[in-house]
Amino acid sequence: MDKIIARGLVFYGKHGVLETEKNIPQRFEVDIILHKDLKDAAAQDDLDHTVNYADIFYNVRKIVETESYNLIETLAENIANMILAEYAVENVEVTVYKPCAPVDGEFKYFAVKIERGRK
Repeated sequence: MDKIIARGLVFYGKHGVLETEKNIPQRFEVDIILHKDLKDAAAQDDLDHTVNYADIFYNVRKIVETESYNLIETLAENIANMILAEYAVENVEVTVYKPCAPVDGEFKYFAVKIERGRK
């Protein structure tokens, strides 16, 4: 299956269990991989036969920046559900990175990756 890949989307949202995480926006990064047959889009050179990745960006930003969840698992699930509901893709992979998690220690990020498809 062909793929459309959006990596390193950066947003600021209020997600986490701690009160400070719920009140002060923190950085989140999102990677999205859309599984879709792109043969018609390539043959016809027509946006109507693919997925507009700018639309994906703005819709993901809306979820990350306006919703609030305790878990990044829930955030990833809601992003995947929105994509499957709004776009003609077979499967979606969503990775949410939390590089500023309130953990006393050195780390690059904590992340969750989910894969969802049509039933």
